[in-house]
Amino acid sequence: MKNNLPLVSVIIPTRNSGDTIEACLKSIKAQSYENIEIIVVDNNSTDKTKAVAGKYTKQILNKGPERSAQRNLGAFKSKGGYLLFIDSDMELSKKVVEDCVNKLKTENLKHKIGGIIIPEESFGEGFWAKCKILERSFYFGVDWIEAPRFFSKAVFNQFKGYDEKQTGTEDYDLPQRIKTKLGQDSILRIKGLIYHNEGRLRLGYTLKKKFYYVKTAGAYVSKKSNKDYFKKQSDILERYKLFFSHPIKLFRNPALGFGMLFMKTSEFLAGGVGYFKKK
Repeated sequence: MKNNLPLVSVIIPTRNSGDTIEACLKSIKAQSYENIEIIVVDNNSTDKTKAVAGKYTKQILNKGPERSAQRNLGAFKSKGGYLLFIDSDMELSKKVVEDCVNKLKTENLKHKIGGIIIPEESFGEGFWAKCKILERSFYFGVDWIEAPRFFSKAVFNQFKGYDEKQTGTEDYDLPQRIKTKLGQDSILRIKGLIYHNEGRLRLGYTLKKKFYYVKTAGAYVSKKSNKDYFKKQSDILERYKLFFSHPIKLFRNPALGFGMLFMKTSEFLAGGVGYFKKK
């Protein structure tokens, strides 16, 4: 324990993440909080991912078939009392880990904390990345979209981690199970940001991603704790209501506003096709 600070395990699932993983790892190394272990759980990458990761950590594991299983393995192998799960295309602002630890330690004295939300801000290149940046800007503080990434290991183990039958929806499933048992106020948030690198986003890529992720939506919807959330998350009118509640922001740049609405509508359609095809 460095300077009596509890150990935080940062767990990163990867697959052919060679273009983004170094920036992610550098942001972890640059944290104001000193006692951190980094665990990379790769899924048979064929690029330079493992070589780059090896410059920053000796803890590089291999696991498939999907992100949920990778995260759970990282948690199982971790030594920290706290767990932070981020993706390889994310970068942490300097005080994220410190703020999470302080928030959890302080608030746990009042009641049991299930997890901590770290708000996300996107960046990237090109028109569709700018549309995604605009979209994500509407989600700050929206509890049916934001999901916690920071947990005490005790709570994570109590709820048996991520559901490995799910891909994409597991981010929501775990905290919603936690809230069902510990209460809505068991999920907190900090002000520090995660920066999400969208890269040069292509419309076809994001539609393909939505089509793929809904293949495991059945396992998500089947749980009682998720049904009310799913009604909002899968309702395009709820999303429109959220966007149009801030019309000035939505249409400050009309091209981006209409582009974002087109992209989001297309994603819902791709998800719907994937869901009913699976059924």
